[in-house]
Amino acid sequence: MKGFLTEDFLLQTETAKRLYFDYAQSMPVIDYHNHLPPDEIAQNKAFESLTAIWLKGDHYKWRAMRANGVAEEFITGNADDYTKFRHWAATAPYTMRNPLYHWSHMELRNPFGITALLNESSAEKIYQACNAQLPQLTTQALLRHFNVETLCTTDDPTDSLEHHQAIANRPFGVRVLPTFRPDKAMAVENPAMFNAFVDKLSAVTNRSIENFRDLLEALQQRHTWFHEMGGRLSDHGINTFYFQPASDRELDTIFRHVRSNGAVTPFENEQFKTAVLLGVCEWNHERGWAQQFHAGAIRNNNSRLLQRLGADAGVDSIGDWNNAAAMSAFFNELDKKDKLAKTVIYNLNPAYNEVFATMAGNFQDGSVPGKIQFGSGWWFLDQKDGMEKQLNTLSNMGLLSRFVGMLTDSRSFLSFPRHEYFRRILCNLIGNDVENGELPNDIPWLGKMVQDICYYNAKAYFDF
Repeated sequence: MKGFLTEDFLLQTETAKRLYFDYAQSMPVIDYHNHLPPDEIAQNKAFESLTAIWLKGDHYKWRAMRANGVAEEFITGNADDYTKFRHWAATAPYTMRNPLYHWSHMELRNPFGITALLNESSAEKIYQACNAQLPQLTTQALLRHFNVETLCTTDDPTDSLEHHQAIANRPFGVRVLPTFRPDKAMAVENPAMFNAFVDKLSAVTNRSIENFRDLLEALQQRHTWFHEMGGRLSDHGINTFYFQPASDRELDTIFRHVRSNGAVTPFENEQFKTAVLLGVCEWNHERGWAQQFHAGAIRNNNSRLLQRLGADAGVDSIGDWNNAAAMSAFFNELDKKDKLAKTVIYNLNPAYNEVFATMAGNFQDGSVPGKIQFGSGWWFLDQKDGMEKQLNTLSNMGLLSRFVGMLTDSRSFLSFPRHEYFRRILCNLIGNDVENGELPNDIPWLGKMVQDICYYNAKAYFDF
């Protein structure tokens, strides 16, 4: 019987161990999609407690604690930091076979060096030991510790990017770049949110926005600013793909109606979203950017917690929209004009893995290896089973060897062991195939393939 979380964790064969330790382990990290706050990086923030760095904003842990019967007071409420941590520690043993159990113990070992199991009995000792190390584990120190080479944050078009500028002016060995996330620019189903965004966009661009064309021109102005600040990626969080063409007159009518706080029909909503997305995607192509589409989440299901805590409260889940026809039409509209940029599509519903993977194959054009990427296991699928399914689907339907690999998609500075988790799973998958005689025992080639997936493919693809 193997011990828990030994150095051979998740590595079932000698080939897997060789691939991981000789090829994957030391590769730098390119974290091309995350939600880390750039102000905390610029300030080189030190955290006051393990709760502040580990539990605050972590809706994965919040969901588990609620499921374990923990009152909201001890999750997001006004309880003191240690009390919140103690409730998390008491929950941890109940997360066995949930990825949180692996992640949590990996994060305690790296960077803190804690090997004890987390539970209510060990809570106080672990809390004190970790807190003692926090003054040295600042945001910048952690990024260097985890061998992060490039990190891409997720930023609203109206953000000033002043913190990215501050980081660029005081380099610390990690490149931190903005990502253009214009979701609010097409959120006409929520007039209050949309109108607040348009007002802010008007202010930061110093221009009047009176119609749809004005909106696009102001957005493009911000896209240019992101490019000047080193941004090379856009990101789009969508329920499902849209493709409903509309005339300029129809788009102006929708725009003015929403600006008057009017409600739109589902059809008008899709028309407006389609037009905004097509505009941004064409700019991406013109500037040599890549674009990411995160599709499939049904968000903010619990209105009571939404009202109390706001978005990202841990009340989102997997949706079941049909994507194939609209995704095909959307990408084809760009491709037929030769304006389809490098694209990563992330699927949240595992029932549609093959749909997304085969759709990617339709629009490869030989210009860039793996130009259209079936992205890594995302959100509810960034666990062992989800990663393996994504890797196997990509292998069956496309070229695993051209995959741009893993990302954290996290708000936590302690989440980088997820790259280690992915690398171990990848090496184990390939190692098992070798030992079963399904792949040749060509370690130099397989080692190169592993290093490409872990690092070199992303470095070449995003071309930061």
